[in-house]
Amino acid sequence: MKKAEEANFLRHGKEATTMYTILTDSCSDLNPQILRQFDRVAVLPMSYTLAGETSTKPFDDAKTVHAYYDRLRAGETCTTAQISPDTFCEAFRAFAKQGEPVLGILFSSALSGTYNAACLARSMVLEEYPDAVIELVDSLAASAGEGLLVYEALKNREAGMSLEDNAQWVRDNALHLVHWFTVDDLHFLKRGGRCSPSAAFFGSMLSIKPVLHVDNEGRLIARQKVRGRQQALRALAAKYGELSDEQDQMIFISHGDCEEDALTVKRHLVESFGCDPEKIVLSVIGPVIGSHSGPGTVALFFHGKDRG
Repeated sequence: MKKAEEANFLRHGKEATTMYTILTDSCSDLNPQILRQFDRVAVLPMSYTLAGETSTKPFDDAKTVHAYYDRLRAGETCTTAQISPDTFCEAFRAFAKQGEPVLGILFSSALSGTYNAACLARSMVLEEYPDAVIELVDSLAASAGEGLLVYEALKNREAGMSLEDNAQWVRDNALHLVHWFTVDDLHFLKRGGRCSPSAAFFGSMLSIKPVLHVDNEGRLIARQKVRGRQQALRALAAKYGELSDEQDQMIFISHGDCEEDALTVKRHLVESFGCDPEKIVLSVIGPVIGSHSGPGTVALFFHGKDRG
């Protein structure tokens, strides 16, 4: 038994607490290379409907990313649906039958009913399997911000942290997971009910780019407006200097089919704040989040003293 696992065994009286699956949803926008590093991780897909065709399929490659966002640029509307209680029940029931404990880290309850659907499914499955271990955490996070919490929970588990302690770690650290992002067109967020008409107005002003964040309630909030795209990208990087509480940390940057802009933010982080480029991970914003944020979105995620 490894030392970390032995410590958990002594504290909790059962070695099995370090052997569990971490479950999330596709809104976590985790880089596929990150996912491949870990076993016992499950990603439940959300569905999206474009031109009458419903899918849960993630992007395959850069070509499909560009094709999807080009359709949004052309004015096509994409709608999304939360994960249903039935889907969660099916997943939880399968784990319960195997005796596999589950830690679920899920999309912000302020932006989707997915977390509440999972809680309902958990109650239903526990009636059938009262000994099942299903622990759920509202990440109060979105996109790769949720993904960063999932990644760190996976690292905690690798280090031998029990399911119970890991769930509490995520809850304790969720409000230190900083989200800042800029979009090209706030009307995507307005259409999905994710921002107010007044906030969308800023996005329509000539040469004005909004800078937004996810607040402590897990909501999208417009915080400032700057003149021009490059200023908006610099403003994102500046938030790291303002709020970061740890120099040597993993940083995630996600983008909506604008990799060069994401690389610009990465360069600012390296040159201005000495961030380790090897610890800055880029990912594409998936079709579900992307349908609401739109093409041209760039988002920065890191741990800070607070969410700002």
